[in-house]
Amino acid sequence: MLDESLLDAPEALAEADRRALLRGAAEAGARVRTAARHATEAGVHDLKPDGRPRAILIAGPGAAAICVADLLGTLAGATSPVTRLAPTGVAPAGGALRWELPGWAGSVDLLLIATPDGTEPGLSLLAEQAYRRGCTVVAVGPAGSPLTEAVHNNHGLFVPMATAPYDEDIPLAASAPGVLWALLTPLLALLDRTGVLAAPPDAVQKVADRLDHIAERCGPAVATYSNPAKTLAAELADALPLVWTEGVSAGPAGRRFAAALAELSGHPSLVAELPEALSAHSALLAGRLAASADPDDFFRDRVEEPAALHARVVLLRDRPIGGLTAAPAARDLALSHDTPISELEPEPGGELETLAELIAVTDFAAVYLALTSRA
Repeated sequence: MLDESLLDAPEALAEADRRALLRGAAEAGARVRTAARHATEAGVHDLKPDGRPRAILIAGPGAAAICVADLLGTLAGATSPVTRLAPTGVAPAGGALRWELPGWAGSVDLLLIATPDGTEPGLSLLAEQAYRRGCTVVAVGPAGSPLTEAVHNNHGLFVPMATAPYDEDIPLAASAPGVLWALLTPLLALLDRTGVLAAPPDAVQKVADRLDHIAERCGPAVATYSNPAKTLAAELADALPLVWTEGVSAGPAGRRFAAALAELSGHPSLVAELPEALSAHSALLAGRLAASADPDDFFRDRVEEPAALHARVVLLRDRPIGGLTAAPAARDLALSHDTPISELEPEPGGELETLAELIAVTDFAAVYLALTSRA
């Protein structure tokens, strides 16, 4: 259940926000600028790489590292394969996780470590293993953490994670908006320097500006009727979101949205890319989750009975209408089953800017759902 009265009560939202999620979303642009400065101070822009790495390996715990790997792999394309090293262990706690390099990893490969914690022994061991194999190691994590010393001892490059004062007092959620941008930004600068992807300083600055713009549009003081993030949160209350994405960059944004919904608000969702989503979810839309599944539902007494869970399509697109697109077919499929549809399409801009906008709006929506949901 969603308490919609909270959406337009900024003071109540602030009081409910014990994890500083709204603040992290609002300060995403500032976090990008701080992270870019940390990358410069660490010497990323002074590097003189011999060429592109053969492969890029990414390790780190939780949803943040998964999203970073997904985004970098999408932006890099086929220039250098990006592989996330999945951890093993008996529990999701940092001390129980271990990472292993693939057998083929060597001196022509690059290991990236991204963590908002930095105390994981497994990541320090991984840095040592990479050094013995001849891999170049670059890590982003909290300054002064055990990982800092491990990377320096193994001749790697460590970039301090951009943090805010309140991060020290509040346990960080891996899907928190500030965490993502703090980890991702220095790695964008690094891979731009190595020629893997295009993320020059002016493009990173535009990302920060776009995030500031979204914070103005989606902030808690902006009323629901003109706030796309609050509107989306209200539309997804008591619904199962079917997140359909179209365009290369929209894919990671959709998967990030699903992860944020699960971790921040406990809201389930399903993600698929168009046009495959039309066949993957067609049976689901024709089943009991469709709004038209129970013709007697309108006359049912809901006073003592919880509302039925129905699907709602969320279409995330990073391409303008007019080209080759499956969006009309997606709308037709949803509406043919009386399934409502929400659409998000960013304003024109570079690939990084449009990707940042999709992530920012959906991050705000996930946060609003987390703050206004009640049992």
